[in-house]
Amino acid sequence: MTTHTALPPERFEAERPHLRAVAYRMLGSLAEAEDAVQETWLRAAAADVAAVDNLGGWLTTVVGRICLNMLRSRRTRPEVPLDDRPAEPVAGPGEGGDPEEEALLADSVGVALLVVLDALAPAERLAFVLHDLFAVPFDDIAPLIERTPAATRQLTARARRRVRGGGTPATDPARRREAVDAFLAATRAGDFEALLALLHPDVVLTADRFVVPTPQPVTMSGARTVAQSAMAATGRARFTGAALLDGRVGLVMAPQGRLRVALLFTVAPDGITGIDVVADQERLAALDVAVLDAGDDPLAADD
Repeated sequence: MTTHTALPPERFEAERPHLRAVAYRMLGSLAEAEDAVQETWLRAAAADVAAVDNLGGWLTTVVGRICLNMLRSRRTRPEVPLDDRPAEPVAGPGEGGDPEEEALLADSVGVALLVVLDALAPAERLAFVLHDLFAVPFDDIAPLIERTPAATRQLTARARRRVRGGGTPATDPARRREAVDAFLAATRAGDFEALLALLHPDVVLTADRFVVPTPQPVTMSGARTVAQSAMAATGRARFTGAALLDGRVGLVMAPQGRLRVALLFTVAPDGITGIDVVADQERLAALDVAVLDAGDDPLAADD
């Protein structure tokens, strides 16, 4: 008679933060990540772990497989049109969780990275997240996506190129990055005077008809008017981060890691002169979204 060696709960709890981190990067949603980790525990508790030498690595592959299945299931469900979403998107339909914690987590991972990951195919996302972000060997990833290690390496390299951006970055003065970062910080803080200081007196903001939504695109001008409009979007700013948009620094708003709005800036020596707010899905899909500072260590692995 064989003896079933169950996983002690305390050993799983020691791995929970790591598994949660993996699942969040895979799914972009805190609520879904928590569901994936709970499912991992249920499977692990029912398994015989006597022969498992590397428990952390084994649990990582289990949660990876669960997340892969969730991503594939998600892609078979129709998207809810932006017009039907809440004006202040915090959690998706039926999703709970703490919006403040979700916003902090999105910031720590990088909103732009979540946006690019969301655009990857499920297998690409799994390979990139597990290998480039968590150093899982290709030999361990390959069985999860039913590919050879060599094919998995190629898939990861392709995903890495998407993260870094496919186009040649435009000449982007440091003042653009500073202005965009300052605009986001002031909007999040609800600092009206700071926003006024960043905007040119004759700044023009344009928003396509999907942003509000309205029957026609919206155009407004003047620093005070534009600053007041930005103040109305402080809730959305929690899920907004800087990104490269067609090679230039801009902002992406992405609740649950899914791109909903992009802000393109025109910056002059005397302030921000133009803001183009885009929510049209066709225009968003045409943008080359990449991660700022993608040459940093987490995204630079080639092996």
